Amino acid sequence: MTTVVLWRHGRTAYNASRRLQGQIDIPLDEVGQWQVRTAAEALRARFTPARIVSSDLRRAVQTAEALAALTGLPVEQDARLRERSFGDWEGLTAEEIRERFPEEADAWHGRNVVTRPGAEAPAQVGARVAAAVKELSAGVEGTVVLVTHGAALALGVSTLLGHDPDAWRGIAGIDNAHWTQLSPTRGGVAPGWRLLAHNVGPSVSGASWFSGRSD
Repeated sequence: MTTVVLWRHGRTAYNASRRLQGQIDIPLDEVGQWQVRTAAEALRARFTPARIVSSDLRRAVQTAEALAALTGLPVEQDARLRERSFGDWEGLTAEEIRERFPEEADAWHGRNVVTRPGAEAPAQVGARVAAAVKELSAGVEGTVVLVTHGAALALGVSTLLGHDPDAWRGIAGIDNAHWTQLSPTRGGVAPGWRLLAHNVGPSVSGASWFSGRSD
């Protein structure tokens, strides 16, 4: 039986300052490094990973390496697991976006539409992430851990569950270093995937887990 764990990377300086990261390639901060070490221990305790594949962005690769260090598995990379591109909004805070682009900001918050040059539509992101999940988990017996990003994860899961990411926003974002668990349905039963858990993380007494809006 195949299990897919979609794991969001740990915190970065952009998460801490609530800046829209998109595909800007920045590393984990010190809190993020602690988060992924802690989360990796929890993942190893709950699952037996058979494969680890990461987005090629540095913050995701660093997250994957924390689990690889515990399991001895190599970290593969797949650019399809990258975060959604937000064009020239990347690096800005929500306040800066609203101040400079008020009408476009309304469209983003209301309908998840970003019309900036180079930005991706939700359905585009959902399709590439869903395709990666299906291909990378095909034929694997055990747990496949795919390290990705907040918006990409939500849009990919929506697509796998048979929803249109351009019109449906029923899957919420996910905290840094937390994960979502899926499994394929048997016998081709629609939509082909089951959501088993969402936004799961290690239970750490007294710890404060920071979540940025999008990474």
